[in-house]
Amino acid sequence: MISKERLSELWRYYSAGVINTLFGIGVYSALVWLGLNLFVAQLLAHLLGMAFNYLTYSRHVFRAAGTAKGRFIASYAVNYAVSLGTLAALSRFIASPYFAGILTTFLVSIANYFALKHLVFKAKA
Repeated sequence: MISKERLSELWRYYSAGVINTLFGIGVYSALVWLGLNLFVAQLLAHLLGMAFNYLTYSRHVFRAAGTAKGRFIASYAVNYAVSLGTLAALSRFIASPYFAGILTTFLVSIANYFALKHLVFKAKA
């Protein structure tokens, strides 16, 4: 059985995730629309999204946890590598760079919750 606290945290994670995702996909889509290569667009969107995401996750979702900027950056470096590999794989089968980017974002966000919850934003002792 999932506790009320965990359900509340999951709700905050995915509500912040919707905002974070819209921000990231918006930046990615705008950069692709401006003519950037999809991998360059993904890198830039990921870096801008990382800063935006830290604010939403640390202040809204995992607000009871200690600060974790170093672990957050390390987590997002791994997240970027996984995201890049996923985008490369999906772009072989999906012609639309927009849809490939959106699907990549969704798939990687699942693993990202567990990394943030258990490795980055550890509860204060």
